[in-house]
Amino acid sequence: MFQLSVPGGEVECLRVDGPADAPTLVLLHEGLGCVALWRDFPQQLAAATACPVLAYSRLGYGGSSATPLPWPLDYMEREGRDGLPALLDAAGIGDCVLIGHSDGASIALVNAGLVRDRRVRGVIVMAPHVFTEEMGLASIAGARDAYRQGDLRAKLAKYHGDNVDCAFHGWCDSWLHPGFKRWNIEHVLPGIEVPVLQIQGEDDQYGSVAQLEAIEAAVRGPCSTLLLRDCRHAPQFEQPARTLAACVDFIRRLRAA
Repeated sequence: MFQLSVPGGEVECLRVDGPADAPTLVLLHEGLGCVALWRDFPQQLAAATACPVLAYSRLGYGGSSATPLPWPLDYMEREGRDGLPALLDAAGIGDCVLIGHSDGASIALVNAGLVRDRRVRGVIVMAPHVFTEEMGLASIAGARDAYRQGDLRAKLAKYHGDNVDCAFHGWCDSWLHPGFKRWNIEHVLPGIEVPVLQIQGEDDQYGSVAQLEAIEAAVRGPCSTLLLRDCRHAPQFEQPARTLAACVDFIRRLRAA
């Protein structure tokens, strides 16, 4: 682990080395995630693809600097437009592939469609969301109950430390804000011209296949979809072999193109 200075504070990072001529795979975590919550996925990905990997905890998460609450309702757009490019600059990243999970997937899509960073050669999104759905909001409300009355706070504190309330309330209070029902980033999708791989579980409790259909219909680059049986919101942990194989194949085809 190491820290990088970016506008707003210090960002916790993990780097897995790989060949200098290979694109760096940049991992963008979910709404309650951080570097540690990727478990050994960064190492598995680096070994399987022969590419370097960079994972980071966004400000307000894990061992990164805290951010003031409440978060703006467009926090994902801001991260994709401003935070991620600053992180890539600070880390000295050249060619890269963005790999985002849940909120991280939305951030990756914003970056690819709005910033159109020449460094980004492709995007992999796992359990992406580009608009709100009642099923997802209900699942987040359930997480809020577990945080208030159950052991979710204690579990998350193991990974986020002093940032636990910042991370949870920044995410949860934004999604459950009445104004967030109108949140929608479909307008950025036509700007995505790089290849996209989208992966989702059939039983994802936070979003339906309508999310995948919207992405596939709007992006201008090639888009491939993997819908996984017996899988909910975390394909990389619930169907690790198929998820890793799909990522490896996508990156192989990117490098060969």
